[in-house]
Amino acid sequence: MKAWYLQPRESEIALELREAPPPEPGAGQVRIRVRAASLNRGEFIAGHGLARPGAKPAGSEGAGEIERIGPEVSGWKPGDRVMGRCPGAFAEYGLIDAREAMAVPPNLSWEEAASVPLAFLVVYDMLVAQGALKAGEWVLVTGVSSGVGVAALQAAKALGAKVIGTSGSKEKLERLKRLGLDVAIETRKGDFHDSVMHATNGKGASLAVNTVGGSMFAECVRSLGFEGRLAIVGYVDGVLSGEIDLDAVHSRRLRIFGVSNKLRNAGQRAATVRGFAADLLPFFASGQIRPLIDHTHEFADLPAAKARMEANAHAGKIVLRI
Repeated sequence: MKAWYLQPRESEIALELREAPPPEPGAGQVRIRVRAASLNRGEFIAGHGLARPGAKPAGSEGAGEIERIGPEVSGWKPGDRVMGRCPGAFAEYGLIDAREAMAVPPNLSWEEAASVPLAFLVVYDMLVAQGALKAGEWVLVTGVSSGVGVAALQAAKALGAKVIGTSGSKEKLERLKRLGLDVAIETRKGDFHDSVMHATNGKGASLAVNTVGGSMFAECVRSLGFEGRLAIVGYVDGVLSGEIDLDAVHSRRLRIFGVSNKLRNAGQRAATVRGFAADLLPFFASGQIRPLIDHTHEFADLPAAKARMEANAHAGKIVLRI
């Protein structure tokens, strides 16, 4: 089969297209004929902590038909349409842990299904499992036009919350208003506190989602209200530290938490999948949430897709059709 590989270099992640044997499913795994896979920024950032020495299969999430089932798998059969975390998804075939596989709702295309697993599972983790978001609360999302940012907007609105989003692009913010963005703040800097306070009548946000990194950390803390929660999702700005106002954390009873699968085991990831399937997947089946796809590239065009992501030209998910 044809498969893309990542080759970490000193200051970049290079791409290599190779011939490789289709992976054989082990115990608890299913092999899928990959139909679509989506890009995730962290995978392509040198020094992000996700890249290890040596080449590795590219891609992290995908959708396709089950083609072969490994031992100790029940509940799935060949031909089932599934989506899920799929290491090495930028290939013709890939493996999914059967515990993390999710049935693709009939109304979703392959490209839309491939845009769901990682972004929306991360969003479920930070909005529901850890963030305890309630209807009527205000959510602040920095970098709201990113894949995770858009997913956070859509999920929060489906759950009945109100959303404030920041982006340096007026055009992207206008597009996201059609998805329900309540307050759009055009900025790439940590200078949104006053706008957040104005929108929330001085109360501050109940939950802040920081998809950008350390450059936004202090302002996110400033923008939280009493018993506010701050989710740390990524650091695309490359800033891994930030000033923390301990008095604000103490007096306002704030909670700061990280959202990452890097150190979680398979059982913990599977538990998140079950929660997502129960609490958020019905919104996809009903059509209330439909993944926002910025652009779809053909399989051979992964370098162009990667360049589009690195240029911050996208709003939503970039997808590879396989």
